[in-house]
Amino acid sequence: MSSPDSGHPPSTVADAGRRTMVLESAMATFARFGYRKASMEEVARAARISRPGLYFLFSSKEALFRAAVTQALERDVTAAEQVLADNGRSLSERLVEAFDHWAGRYIGPLTCDIATVIEDNPDLLGEIVETAPRRFEELITDAIAATSGREAARPVAQTMISVSTGLKHQVSSRELYRERLAVAIGLLTS
Repeated sequence: MSSPDSGHPPSTVADAGRRTMVLESAMATFARFGYRKASMEEVARAARISRPGLYFLFSSKEALFRAAVTQALERDVTAAEQVLADNGRSLSERLVEAFDHWAGRYIGPLTCDIATVIEDNPDLLGEIVETAPRRFEELITDAIAATSGREAARPVAQTMISVSTGLKHQVSSRELYRERLAVAIGLLTS
């Protein structure tokens, strides 16, 4: 069996679950220590896997880091996409929840901040640092465009993203983030 970072998918559901758990542990470790200070030993310990087992799954710390960030960003974009597709709820409710999946989950004590880890190491990550945020912006724009038209939607979506980014750095809890974001979304969509 080849390692998952070689481009081959995990061979079983159990392997995929284990890989997901290792990547979540890695992301938390990188967020806690930063990429440069985090060691494969610390990731292995957090994932409850041996260091040789970790190296079997990922040939290097860089490959592990890239896979961990990619998984986190893809998970967040997918969650936002699912929320925005639920037309049984108001646009404002869907937008608040989509932003919560994208950014709100990383606010507060003991949470990992993917944005900081990415901002500190963009050269290690490749195109995912551009494609995931661009995809999120498109999802937000599409949701707004359904009620206001495409031309008016893009600047509103970009402004919402800017507001979300600012709030992330101003609030101390996920709840406060959601409350203040709901106010901003209400102003921008009225």
